[in-house]
Amino acid sequence: MAGRVFAITGASGALGSAVAKAAAGQGARLALIDFSQHAPAEAEGPDVFVQGGVDLSDANAAGAAIDAAADRFGGLDALINIAGGFSWEKHEGGDWNTWHRLFLLNVQTASNASRAAIPHLRRSGAGRIVNIGANAALKAGLGMGAYAASKAGVHSLTQALADELKGDGVTVNAVLPSIIDTPANRADMPKADFAAWVRPEELAAVILFLASEAASGVTGALIPVTGRV
Repeated sequence: MAGRVFAITGASGALGSAVAKAAAGQGARLALIDFSQHAPAEAEGPDVFVQGGVDLSDANAAGAAIDAAADRFGGLDALINIAGGFSWEKHEGGDWNTWHRLFLLNVQTASNASRAAIPHLRRSGAGRIVNIGANAALKAGLGMGAYAASKAGVHSLTQALADELKGDGVTVNAVLPSIIDTPANRADMPKADFAAWVRPEELAAVILFLASEAASGVTGALIPVTGRV
């Protein structure tokens, strides 16, 4: 990882922070991008470039953020699309706008950031895109329609981009977590067995492998990382 340039979206969240911490520990240079103005803990040092207040659902804003990251470090080796959102809502009586909002948060953000990153990743020689799908999108349950549909869109984007870029030295893969062990999820489900959930650090390890030069033979994969659920 030493010297490789990673752009991480959703960098101030629980998973984004874990990925940034693990990548920094392996010597990567980090461009941390988030809608939030709150800087993650890994936001110090010459090898870290923080961009807050970025609306990645806006293609122009996403393009400007990715280009700024590549300009700062002289290139880009990997894009990790973590930015996204979740809502649990029954379809009957639900808000029609939930579907549109989750499409923007989960699919459009990844699409915009990837489109902007592709020219830079081609020049890397070992370009990587890693998306965050969802195990729940493989079989949607009660209240998961809008979320699962949006994450299924991320899965399809992953596969389509992998095929599009397979001749360019750029791999595109997705991890499919179950419930991630975060403070917010523990608060929402206080009676659950937290030990069965996948920890952010476990998920980060798989993400960083897919973002590494060692993963050159893996593309178009949707990899479940479900802990012990």
